[in-house]
Amino acid sequence: MPKVKAKTNKSVASRFKVTAKGKLKRGHPGRRHKLTKKSSKTKRSLGNPGLVDESQVKMYKRMMGK
Repeated sequence: MPKVKAKTNKSVASRFKVTAKGKLKRGHPGRRHKLTKKSSKTKRSLGNPGLVDESQVKMYKRMMGK
């Protein structure tokens, strides 16, 4: 058993949320500025959350301490 607890990576913890089924929700990049050239459809879809790929979920959860 480790004598020191692992610290939570706060940058990862702030970017991702764990769903009830254990998946990770993330936001889409490209919604902060320079929105005039993007269509309304693109801006709407960027607002919806996406899911992290299954191959990376284990790594991110370990970094979050979950």
